[in-house]
Amino acid sequence: MTEAPRHWPCESCGADLTFAPGQDSLKCPFCGHEQAIPRASAKARSTALTEHDLARGLADDLPRGAMEDIRTTRCGNCGAQVEFQGETFSQTCPFCASPVVAEKGSHAQIKPQALIPFALTESEARKRMVDWLGRLWFAPNGLVEYARKGRALNGIYVPFWTFDADTASRYRGARGIYYYETRNVTVTVNGKRETRQEQVRHTRWTPVSGGVARRFDDVLELASTSLPPRLGAELTPWDLSALVPYSQDYLAGFRAEGYSIGLADANKAAKSRMAQVIRTDVARDIGGDEQRIDSVDTRWSDETFKHILLPVWTAAYRYGGKSYAFLVNGQTGEVQGERPYSVWKIAFAVLLALIVAGTALYVADRNGAFDDTGYSTSY
Repeated sequence: MTEAPRHWPCESCGADLTFAPGQDSLKCPFCGHEQAIPRASAKARSTALTEHDLARGLADDLPRGAMEDIRTTRCGNCGAQVEFQGETFSQTCPFCASPVVAEKGSHAQIKPQALIPFALTESEARKRMVDWLGRLWFAPNGLVEYARKGRALNGIYVPFWTFDADTASRYRGARGIYYYETRNVTVTVNGKRETRQEQVRHTRWTPVSGGVARRFDDVLELASTSLPPRLGAELTPWDLSALVPYSQDYLAGFRAEGYSIGLADANKAAKSRMAQVIRTDVARDIGGDEQRIDSVDTRWSDETFKHILLPVWTAAYRYGGKSYAFLVNGQTGEVQGERPYSVWKIAFAVLLALIVAGTALYVADRNGAFDDTGYSTSY
């Protein structure tokens, strides 16, 4: 059985309402009627923003209420997990514009606990993207114009994981302190040899050991393979204080992607990033002018996680036989995209540079700056 798609009927005209970015309401695109989204109680908010125990999550031992059954199909082109609702069995991938057909059956995934609602409207996001494209050197004019007049951007809630952990680390290494020695060197000046003194830097190393501790809070990891990792990572910063308890009301008129990077893989990536921060803490604790870190032994405790959704406006344009992806942070307006290049603009720039260089040489030659051998005659 397939679950019927949810609708939000307008109280005034019966049409489907959609979430109004930047507001806490649903709005009818036909008659303009607005309907407030019920505010979550303090208890519901506290419950939604409470992290899950990481060990239980990795062991597939979360409470049944933390799971949900969904229908998703992996896009064969970009890897996105495209979610299907109701009787829908085919659609276009919002990330790369490729056709996707639903697979049979459903599977269990961890429920989103919270989300950041869209703050930018589609028109505001499009303006940010077009302005960004217009500032790119060598971007094809046709792509900029196509983006300006092309189809609407897709508003998608993209899955992320957040991780918390207490860490206590013991380390061994060495502290390097600079000291200087004076030595005599012989140099040639105007054909004459003379002796000068110079300062030579050395490093005195001292073995050290110690410990550092750090509490990590809401380390963010992208849970989607549909976004290029660099682009998804550079959509920051996100203001996670704006998280609200997950409610389908915020999804009215938008889409939500299921996660394609599981909890274990995301936690491994997050721990790698946290380990780099710990090494920075260790280097600072060692002090001195230079540091050597021989070993770091970290004890991890109180590890928890959340599954959240963050708002992203996406556009996938095919231009000149190639597909270009553009992302706009639906909270802040930060834009990231795959940079296109215009061969004609590059060729024109190279030609212009050659003309300028040739003109400069011609003018210099006319002014007698070079003799017949090509060497400068000016003193």
